[in-house]
Amino acid sequence: MATSKPRISFEYFPPKTAEGREKLLQVTTPALNALDPAFFSVTYGAGGTTRDTTCGVVSTMRASGIDVAPHLSFGGDDEAAVGALIDTYVERGINRLVALRGDMPSGMGGASQLVYANELVAFIRERSGDHFHIEVAAYPEIHPEASSYDSDIRYLKGKLDAGANSAITQYFFNVEAYFYFLDRCNAAGIDKPIYAGIMPIINFTNLARFSRNCGAEIPRWICQRIEGFGNDQASIRSFGIEVVTQLCQTLLDSGAPGIHFYTMNQVEPTREIYRNLGL
Repeated sequence: MATSKPRISFEYFPPKTAEGREKLLQVTTPALNALDPAFFSVTYGAGGTTRDTTCGVVSTMRASGIDVAPHLSFGGDDEAAVGALIDTYVERGINRLVALRGDMPSGMGGASQLVYANELVAFIRERSGDHFHIEVAAYPEIHPEASSYDSDIRYLKGKLDAGANSAITQYFFNVEAYFYFLDRCNAAGIDKPIYAGIMPIINFTNLARFSRNCGAEIPRWICQRIEGFGNDQASIRSFGIEVVTQLCQTLLDSGAPGIHFYTMNQVEPTREIYRNLGL
């Protein structure tokens, strides 16, 4: 029986320098776009702090014929500013968005009311109808601020019921957590696709620190194996590609609808994992 190709997408963060932007658009994007992803997504800093950079990067990519999904959140902005940005994206032929609650930039404190993602989804639909395919975030190991496992699933359902088309997960390394999460979502009446977010192991020290902050568990055996390599970066890199390839293969073999790679603006090792999967 023929099976449809899984949906593969790649995520960037907006470069902070002109050189970084040039490399992302002229080197990284052509290399990853050659893999024929469904789309790229571009993140949005806390409180919209990278708004103009995000808009510039996605506009340039879209003008070159690439499907791209800017991340969007209210943060410190009001409805007029967010509405104007949505209108700009419509005008520039962008037809995907990733709608998030987002975070306030440090130092702003309670200066502005955070708008939850379900409210943002409703606002986008009210503003632009069905123009956008809207993605929202899902958390197989549960959002660090969630009051309970079940409440986090109810919150995801609220975002999808508000008009989102599908969800992309926080990255994870425990495949069982993802499939158990899908089962519980299905039991809660969620029938829209939930794509697996995957983080290649590029800089393990940074990954471990970030994972502690965002509630993504790195299994002890992976940490022990990497510690055993000491400063042998080649072995760490090789092991990272092997582990993440196996994770992705298990996901696809077990019915995950697709994979969203958090590329960290690097071509490798995402390209190597992609090729290992025979995609």
